[in-house]
Amino acid sequence: MAPISAAFGPDGFFCAIDASGKQEVICWGKNSSSLSPSSSSSTSIFSVDIPAMAALSGGEGFLCGILSNTSHAYCWDSINPGTDLVPLVFRATAYSHIAAGKSHVCAIRGSYYSDGDSGPVDCWDVSRDSINNSLSSKQSSLFYNQSIASLVFKRVVSGEGFSCAELRDGGILCWGPNSTNLDVPNVSEKFVSLAAGQDAVCGISEVFGGVKCWGSGDSFVGLPETAGYVTLTAGERHFCGIRRDTHEVDCWGSLNSSLIPKNTGFMTIASSDRSICGIREDNLVLDCWFSHSPEAPPPGYDPPLELCSPGLCAPGPCREGEFSFNASILNEPDLKSLCVRKDLNICIRCGLNCSDGHFLSSPCTLNSDRICTACSLCQNSSCWDTCGVPSSPETKQTHWHQWRRILLIVGGSVAGLVLILLGWCVHTRIIGSKKHGSGSKKHHNSELETGTETDSCAPLVPLCPGIPQIFRLSELKDATNGFKEFNEVGRGRYGFVYKAVLADGQQVAVKRANAATIIHTNSRDFEMELDILCKIRHCNIVNLLGYCCEMGERLLVYEYMPHGTLYDHLHGGLSPLNWSLRFKIAMQAARGLEYLHNELMPPLVHQNVKTSNILLDSHWGARIADFGLIASNDDNDNDNDNNDASADLTRDVYDFGIVLLEIISGRKGYDRDYTPSSIVEWAVPLIKQGKAAAIIDRYATLPRNVEPLLKLADIAELAVRGNPSKRPTISDIASWLDQIVKDGLIL
Repeated sequence: MAPISAAFGPDGFFCAIDASGKQEVICWGKNSSSLSPSSSSSTSIFSVDIPAMAALSGGEGFLCGILSNTSHAYCWDSINPGTDLVPLVFRATAYSHIAAGKSHVCAIRGSYYSDGDSGPVDCWDVSRDSINNSLSSKQSSLFYNQSIASLVFKRVVSGEGFSCAELRDGGILCWGPNSTNLDVPNVSEKFVSLAAGQDAVCGISEVFGGVKCWGSGDSFVGLPETAGYVTLTAGERHFCGIRRDTHEVDCWGSLNSSLIPKNTGFMTIASSDRSICGIREDNLVLDCWFSHSPEAPPPGYDPPLELCSPGLCAPGPCREGEFSFNASILNEPDLKSLCVRKDLNICIRCGLNCSDGHFLSSPCTLNSDRICTACSLCQNSSCWDTCGVPSSPETKQTHWHQWRRILLIVGGSVAGLVLILLGWCVHTRIIGSKKHGSGSKKHHNSELETGTETDSCAPLVPLCPGIPQIFRLSELKDATNGFKEFNEVGRGRYGFVYKAVLADGQQVAVKRANAATIIHTNSRDFEMELDILCKIRHCNIVNLLGYCCEMGERLLVYEYMPHGTLYDHLHGGLSPLNWSLRFKIAMQAARGLEYLHNELMPPLVHQNVKTSNILLDSHWGARIADFGLIASNDDNDNDNDNNDASADLTRDVYDFGIVLLEIISGRKGYDRDYTPSSIVEWAVPLIKQGKAAAIIDRYATLPRNVEPLLKLADIAELAVRGNPSKRPTISDIASWLDQIVKDGLIL
């Protein structure tokens, strides 16, 4: 019994309790074709609403639950979801626990929300009519006997031809026609969770947190012996559990364990005979995968884009080692609790550790789980061991020297800042008077010079009047520690990129040309490139600061982007990006391209738009980098050349469309691990079919309103159209993205 469950078999489907605070039920499965074609993110496969539920449990082709308002049992199937399959004799009885098997259901009497959590058991059979394929039910004779009826149980699970229940005082008792095959011994210990498969049952010991299993050995081959778990689920011949330490999923038995999501924590999980679904702990989004083969899911098996309840609502305070889920983290102003009653809590077992690549930055509290942070953000010795950061005496000494140096720099900078501000005021007045009397226009104007968007986009570096700063080779060698590999932050078509700290403490990026670049670019071309680069000034462009041309070396010095590339955050393991930030990055990157295409004369074509060439500055602003110059700066003296230039601009738009698809989906532009490998071939058909919701990245916390994400998908589809004349301009895209952000829809 859980907030998510599966009906297995040919008519199988999944259902889960949502996170709206109303405990409503959402379902998905192969019958999704019944959805309206215009709906890309429906909440249910059924044409009728399922009543609000406190808990769910699945059988073959049907699901059962306990009604949230009455504690009565309610069962339904995908054929007639509006028909209650519970026999009339049991419909007025309140139940505290329910378990559906292949063709029967057992439930423990007692109010679900009462303090008493134990009672006698009722069972009923569920059978299918072979003619019309409908289900019916009746009070069970196979699962009833006088000795069972006189006992008091705490929790119950059901499989194929058997049910097992934990007695109120400890121990497990199984009954039913196939129960003898389980060979459950006379155990007296208590369990925190039970799960039943087709011919096996497993339980988590309350004493040591490990798992014990009985029945067919094929169902629990490979059972971890030392790991502790907080909850279990069972498929036909496999079991899965959520680890107590990291909340990652382990599975054993007959299944392909390589398909389990890696380094991902879950709140709760459920399994059918062929697939497994869980509710992710970082964002409460549904995530599903196949249990046996990595084939593509059949139509309709993608879960809906809905936030789901991380656990079951229950009365009373949480126990030691648990935390009460705080609904405020969902940022819904009117949502105070995920439960229908104020006196209910969702108590979840605290995580003890973090998955690989993360470190524990905050322990579990009464109202929140422990917080795991990506190792890329490890800043001090508390996480060095976990993240594998060297902590030798030499390292510590280096850190002390760096801090001492920073203190000296800061002290000097404070004094210098006053002088700079005074000088800037004088400079501004002089420049202003000159501009007032000047009517001349220049090519490659900066935004300050043209007076456009000065409030929203001011250059972050001083304007360069055609003469960049010249650096000495020895100066840049010192700044990069001799161009050592550990200072390398990237590689591009130009060469290597190094992080550098100048003598005054300023952080910069140094691009060092490789041999091929030097050979194929003569000195005159290099001078022309410098002339253009120096005149380009925009807050969404990585701006040039200076250069060095000594001893056969060609070095370009740029602003340093401390937050890396967009690629790093989407695909490289750096801290994930929320949707507000993704929209901001998309909008600002579009503005940067728009500047290259429209503000410069002649226009500059980037030629290499991709997520690794969109960098993030200290304020998480997007900056375009590594754009082409020489090839796109040729004079266009005839119509053919003009057509070629226009085609180049539309190619930039196409490439930017791929960037938008990566932002939406979190998937790489080309990935051989997927079929099809091309993100365009995968995403565009879904968008055109009105199923854009299926491509949205489930690893990012889903906003309550997904409409902006669907709009972003539509924009991406326009940008990657095969006919270049059908693609919008980058100005159109920038305007659309700007409007979405201004409307505040993503908030």
